[in-house]
Amino acid sequence: MADLDEHRGTEWLAGAGLRPTRQRVALATLLVGDGEDRHVTAEGLFDAAARAGVRVSLATVYNTLRAFSEAGLLREITVDGSKSYFDTNMTDHPHFYWEDSATLTDAPAQELKILRLPNAPRGATIAAVDVVIRLRRNH
Repeated sequence: MADLDEHRGTEWLAGAGLRPTRQRVALATLLVGDGEDRHVTAEGLFDAAARAGVRVSLATVYNTLRAFSEAGLLREITVDGSKSYFDTNMTDHPHFYWEDSATLTDAPAQELKILRLPNAPRGATIAAVDVVIRLRRNH
């Protein structure tokens, strides 16, 4: 994991009160060790871990991403009701979903204007609003 700061991954976990197991630290370092925000799928993180020599099962990657999300370290963005991306940028912002490459990127938040949301049904409150703008490249 050259160019990645393991200490940054450990601190990221500690900030959320998560126990720094070897696998969590390794995955956290892949996610935030370079200080850059990213959008990953479980499969993509699994592949990155394998390239970095981290021995971890795909099921462990899924479980770890869920634990990181539940701890408030990642935001899960679901596309097409089944494909989940995990975002290290926890600020409120929209996303572009590039259909041809199945990738998710940040969209400029300052250009998005939501003027009004519908009222939540009785007994519910709005927890979050995820905006995913699907893009197709012009040919």
